[in-house]
Amino acid sequence: MHFQYENAYDVKERIAEKRVAILPVGAVEAHGPHLPLGTDNVLAERMGAKLAERTDAYLLPTLPYGQVWSLRSFPGSLSVSNESLIMLLSDIGESLYQQGFGVFVMLNGHLGNGTALKEAARRLYEKVPELKVYYFFYPGVKEITARVRESSSAHGAYFHACEIETSYMLYLAEELVDMDKAICDIPNIGEEADCTPTPWETFTKTAVLGDATLATREKGEAILETSLNVMTEIVNKAKRAAARDES
Repeated sequence: MHFQYENAYDVKERIAEKRVAILPVGAVEAHGPHLPLGTDNVLAERMGAKLAERTDAYLLPTLPYGQVWSLRSFPGSLSVSNESLIMLLSDIGESLYQQGFGVFVMLNGHLGNGTALKEAARRLYEKVPELKVYYFFYPGVKEITARVRESSSAHGAYFHACEIETSYMLYLAEELVDMDKAICDIPNIGEEADCTPTPWETFTKTAVLGDATLATREKGEAILETSLNVMTEIVNKAKRAAARDES
């Protein structure tokens, strides 16, 4: 259920019933010639909607800006600082707790947000330890991804506008994908990129890190449904614990 469409007269009672708030967190950045700038927002929001439905939780309005330092020089990319994200997410979490929520899920669609989400969760742990906070970025998909992937990964941790992320979009938002423009670009990312600030334009001109031409809806469904199952189990367990704590 979408939180923003509720009214102030009914929402207090419904918060007590649902207990869980899911915040999709994305970004606006280059995703090659075949995916939109808001790919991370779309993925986070549509995954969030599916998770909210399976856990009977509230879906909050999407936070559409992220930390995209690595891609900030590419056309269309918009970036905010980690510090801004940390403070905003911390404030949202505190406000949710004050409103009566017991579980706060930050559902991330952009790898670059990871540091800020983790730090915000730690701050909330110190300020409002009764609030259970999660930061999800496609948990539980390592094995299924390796099984369905046909192309090699450009990097052990990164996936971007490639076979995998394009498959995600084909499953969740096929109408926004132009497969006629999909390309294969598997750049050589040196070891130095993992231990010093490295703008992505130093190793790619396309912002594509893999073979997007191999993407399919079926691959996206297999991976994302696996992750949704993992997240659903975690959130429902936390929801039951929150209910016990309130009784």
